[in-house]
Amino acid sequence: DQTPLHISSRLGKPDIVQQLLTKGACPDATTNSGYTPLHLAAREGHRDVAAALLDQGSNLSITTKGFTPLHVAAKYGKIEVANLLLQKNAPVDAAGKSGLTPLHVAAHYDNQKVALLLLKQGASPHAAAKNGYTPLHIAAKKNQMEIATTLLEYGASTSAVTRQGITPLHLAAQEGNVDIVTLLLARDAPVGTSNKSGLTPLHLAAQEDKVNVAEVLVNHGATVDPETKLGYTPLHVACHYGNVKMVNFLLKNQAKVNAKTKNGYTPLHQAAQQGHTHIINLLLHHGASPNELTANGNSALSIARRLGYISVVDTLKVVTEETLTTQTVIEKHKMNVPETMNEVLDMSDDDGDDAMTGDTDKYLAPHDLRELGDDSLPQEGYMGFSVGARSQSTKASSDRSNTLNRSSFTRDSMMIEEILAPTKDPMLCKERSFIVEHHNKHLLMTKDADNDSLRRYSWTADHLDNVNLVSSPVHSGFSSPLPQYDSRFLVSFMVDARGGSMRGSRHNGMRIIIPPRKCTAPTRITCRLVKRHKLASRPPMVEGEGLASRLVEVGPAGAQFLGPVIVEIPHFASMRGQERELILLRSENGETWKEHLYDCKTSDLSQLLNGMDEELDSPEELEQKRICRIITKDFPQYFAVVSRVRQETHQMGPEGGTLNSRSVPLVQASFPEGALTKKSKLDCRPSQFLKTLSRKSLVTERPSAPLLLWSPEGGSFTSLSQ
Repeated sequence: DQTPLHISSRLGKPDIVQQLLTKGACPDATTNSGYTPLHLAAREGHRDVAAALLDQGSNLSITTKGFTPLHVAAKYGKIEVANLLLQKNAPVDAAGKSGLTPLHVAAHYDNQKVALLLLKQGASPHAAAKNGYTPLHIAAKKNQMEIATTLLEYGASTSAVTRQGITPLHLAAQEGNVDIVTLLLARDAPVGTSNKSGLTPLHLAAQEDKVNVAEVLVNHGATVDPETKLGYTPLHVACHYGNVKMVNFLLKNQAKVNAKTKNGYTPLHQAAQQGHTHIINLLLHHGASPNELTANGNSALSIARRLGYISVVDTLKVVTEETLTTQTVIEKHKMNVPETMNEVLDMSDDDGDDAMTGDTDKYLAPHDLRELGDDSLPQEGYMGFSVGARSQSTKASSDRSNTLNRSSFTRDSMMIEEILAPTKDPMLCKERSFIVEHHNKHLLMTKDADNDSLRRYSWTADHLDNVNLVSSPVHSGFSSPLPQYDSRFLVSFMVDARGGSMRGSRHNGMRIIIPPRKCTAPTRITCRLVKRHKLASRPPMVEGEGLASRLVEVGPAGAQFLGPVIVEIPHFASMRGQERELILLRSENGETWKEHLYDCKTSDLSQLLNGMDEELDSPEELEQKRICRIITKDFPQYFAVVSRVRQETHQMGPEGGTLNSRSVPLVQASFPEGALTKKSKLDCRPSQFLKTLSRKSLVTERPSAPLLLWSPEGGSFTSLSQ
């Protein structure tokens, strides 16, 4: 759909452009994506081409995806073209899609010279997008110090609010931009301003663990314990997200350790609900009361116990009064989460494709796609602040709120980026060596594209710390259809009849797979490694046997499944080729142990996982990676992985036969016909040399052949065996 004029304009050929225009080429011809030659000249910075087009009457206000050529010049920092367009009376405050002006775009991309040019030409620093964002909001969020200073010099208001009452200070505090925060406060930004939900900049700094920003806010008079409409203080928020540095800072500044929300939740309740043991210990050290009850009569211990947080229960049960620990609450626990901020923005996602830009390495990556915040998306607040979601800057924090509070996978916000969405153009792709993914018609990468370009057009959030219950099923690691999710668990996770799989975040190689239709009801699966000295009775072992890993505690203990489930745990045993083997012991109570036996073929396992995006390693791969696979239909309380000398187990009947050892070559035992009166299980364990026998002089000289240990001991045969 490209005309010769489009191509010559993009390539910067003013002579060819002039000839085409002289021969009657339309200066405002548009591609299927809505691009005119002037848009392309503005994008590439070809001033001579733009001048030729304007001399032939090219329209200054024509838009593609809602943006004018001046917007495009502002985005790419083409100041000469921008100056030319303004000289030709291009509207300096033209409202593009979502109400964005060229100044918004210049601020977002930190094009300082273009921003200053626009301001000198009369651009309004107060212009607001449809969701209320001013250029100062964007500069504050993006930490564009020079542009923010320039905007303030031209009269930008530090008190400007969005539809939901968000000020530039809110955004700067959330992002941890200390210099911007200091600048805004020096220009009389209200330090304690709250949005319509009651969230203050200190709440957002607490959410993102930005202690340096919190210090600046408190030093400028911010209240340590402001409450939202639901009663959440910054300490509640910090405890909810597990931000131990922020919790410590707030407590040192006399934050109320037992402050309650409208539902009666204290910070201790909030930390217990999220499973943050380290936060709980800190709160208890500062005088938090473990016996406080919520409006529904729950203690922090009862909440942790119902949600299956083993470590939290162990911590709280020793400090909580016994009368409180015995309370029974039947109804399902309702998660309590701090408020979010959602702003309505009327915009659609059905724009035409951009087949002309052909430069993906300048587009926004997923974490940038939220920068301006399309707050009309369900459960997605401005700047990615939503129920159970956090901004990209806190990816490494342990946020468990996603487990129960995301109603759907949130999409990346798209605002300025509507003009930037690239798509497939066969000719351009061939020219620039793009790799095209045909099923979604998105350009993935160029030869020079960085690693982020593989994911820069995702409609989903960049990262989830835990499991989304409404997706089907949950996956571990990088898995289709959402390869950008890396779902891992610390101690526990939720699963239901749709099944799911998760990997342990603390121990590489740990994985639990619950196939579909094997779990009867929503269940919190727990799995952790424990030290053997904590058990009443250690697993029984004889000489030559030893633990190959720490003991595995799984839960809920006694849980029955409708079919086999898989637990994989790492071990440190060496098999020495075929000489040793791993066996599994199980205990229902930590006192008595028995061998765990479950025979399941690899083909059966593959069929079991039909429909799941999970791959199982072969036994050889498991041995190489030192991972032990447990297959079970029920959960005991403990599993133990034991390494021992390989024991050959065979079924032998009256017909007789020969038993061959895999561990020691050429070792075999022959049983003639009639040697056994009935079918029996025979265990044979070859040993190269037993030092104990040598010490007791039962063997006077070193044997020249392996010793054979038989089980059952004392077995008799009707005829001679060899």
